[in-house]
Amino acid sequence: MQLLTLAARVAAAAALSIVAATGTAQAQAWPNKPIRWIVGFAPGGGTDIVGRALALKVADALGQPVIIENRAGAAGTIGADVVAKAPADGYTFLLGHVNSNAIAPYVLAKIPYDPVADFTPITYIGYVPNVLVVNPSVNAKSVDELIELAKKEPGKLTYASSGVGSTQHLAGALFNKIAGTTMVHVPYKGSGQAIVDLIGGQVNINFDTMPPVLEHVKAGKIRALAISTPQRVPQLPDIPTFDEKGIKGFDVTNWYSIMGPKGLPKDIVDKINAATRKVLQDPAIRKRIEETGSIIMADTPEAFAKQMQEELRVYKNVVVKQKLTLD
Repeated sequence: MQLLTLAARVAAAAALSIVAATGTAQAQAWPNKPIRWIVGFAPGGGTDIVGRALALKVADALGQPVIIENRAGAAGTIGADVVAKAPADGYTFLLGHVNSNAIAPYVLAKIPYDPVADFTPITYIGYVPNVLVVNPSVNAKSVDELIELAKKEPGKLTYASSGVGSTQHLAGALFNKIAGTTMVHVPYKGSGQAIVDLIGGQVNINFDTMPPVLEHVKAGKIRALAISTPQRVPQLPDIPTFDEKGIKGFDVTNWYSIMGPKGLPKDIVDKINAATRKVLQDPAIRKRIEETGSIIMADTPEAFAKQMQEELRVYKNVVVKQKLTLD
């Protein structure tokens, strides 16, 4: 009986060793199938542009395809929720965004995830300013003229956004509050269609990020009036900042990141972080992203986790201080 028990113990130990070895081999083999990057907006917006610029090169670095999957709607929170509820196996990531992970908790009545606890921070990619742009038919060539026009015709001017609770929505509401205007919000499911309608004249104004508007500004299809960064940017050197135009406290910028679901193994976090940061050092990739007006600031997972906490604090202060209520 004792010999049988001993034999059983030996067999069990051997089986456990095989399981452990198999688990280690599987971990070392990551990734061994295509990886999804979820973008919470329709194609053509800033997040989509930056994500696609990175995806091919990150795929080369990891040896597996990186597939961009657009899950548009609700200011990016639909896409974020997909990732929050995904298994922590290293095959589903979020192109994290200020909308879904810093603004939404304070401006939407309810979101289906915790913006910190339900995600694993991997790397901050960088940030990009918001630009106040208008359709050329709008009789305003400066911020002052836009404010004067908006006050003369209250409720007539419309501004587009990529959704309720988005940075564009927040920017428009903040502008209305500071300038004393009553421009009307028109939400979309992403920047792509919002810009199309802005160019077409279906809406008058947008406070969008630079990636989807820059080429249209340069082509004269829309007119830029102000930019949200503290200093002017080289891509639009003649466009003043909101601060220069007397719109004080207009602290609204967009940022991008890579995040995974909570509980993602550290070795996978480190691999995707290293691959992304390496790709962001590629001169061609840097040029492509910086040409959109984005400022690259890739960092460690630990630094990004701290950054997340700071972003939540900043946007909470903006919403509370200005007593903003977003419809």
